[in-house]
Amino acid sequence: MMAEFPAMMLVALAIDRLIGWPEWLYARIGHPVTWGGRLVAILEARLNRAGFPLRLMGALTLALCLIAVLLLSVAVQLLLPDSALGIVAGGCLAWPLVAVRSMRDHVAAIEKPLIAGDLPKARGAVSMIVGRNPDVLDEAGVARAALESLAENTSDGIIAPVFWGAVAGLPGIAAYKMINTLDSMIGHQNPRYLQFGWPSARLDDWVNLIPARATGLIFALVSGRPLRAGRIMLRDARRHRSPNAGWPEAAMAGALGVRLSGPRVYDGAVMPEPWLNPAAPDPRPEALTRGLGLYRRAIMLLMAALVIFALLPVALEAF
Repeated sequence: MMAEFPAMMLVALAIDRLIGWPEWLYARIGHPVTWGGRLVAILEARLNRAGFPLRLMGALTLALCLIAVLLLSVAVQLLLPDSALGIVAGGCLAWPLVAVRSMRDHVAAIEKPLIAGDLPKARGAVSMIVGRNPDVLDEAGVARAALESLAENTSDGIIAPVFWGAVAGLPGIAAYKMINTLDSMIGHQNPRYLQFGWPSARLDDWVNLIPARATGLIFALVSGRPLRAGRIMLRDARRHRSPNAGWPEAAMAGALGVRLSGPRVYDGAVMPEPWLNPAAPDPRPEALTRGLGLYRRAIMLLMAALVIFALLPVALEAF
């Protein structure tokens, strides 16, 4: 099935781009990521306790979660027929694990009120996708937060799961999403999770190394200014507090000609983060429209790449 994995991811992207994860379906069965989140929450409640060796318990939580998803996904993968039907079925199963439409919809929900001058509504919309306090954000702060989330989540929510799915099929995309869920739930730098979440946070860093850089490259390529965007990405990405998020964010900053990141407020404290593309101006509301355009072109390039990789074995056989 390895030659068919890119085709499966193409099917998953096409379905999600068309319909997303419908509200009626979520109301009835939830979502696979929330199912995995319940397992993480159960294990965390039992193993993240005073007196336990917390890093070891965190590693055990990580291992148990990965074993669970790998056993299930490998079994399903082996049951898929080695045919076009298997590709479509695998793509349907991978569909919930990419987030093309939801990412677009979340940013569009910020774009429209911000352009209309409705800052309170834009703040409410941006609070759905970022952790910082929206009440202290001005117009530029809301735009920056939305663009940063769009850049980072293009990597974490789309490019990375598709990459691992194209490499290893359903086990690849399922394992990645579990690692990413663990990191989002317990990979925080606070007293409760600093030790317990350390193994999950470090593994999340590793599995995102290639996808984050690939996302930045894709943004640069579709920007219309690839040399400038690429130069700013290479210069500024390592300034970011994250070893991975800086790559797509810096590429987006260069592509749109705006500055991103910078100081922000978390839990009442100012975090002195450095700027990405510091000489550029703050993004205006219309930068979100251009950012969504960049995002759409990036997804199109990703899908084109999957088509090429899906057809490559056929082309090689013809020779």
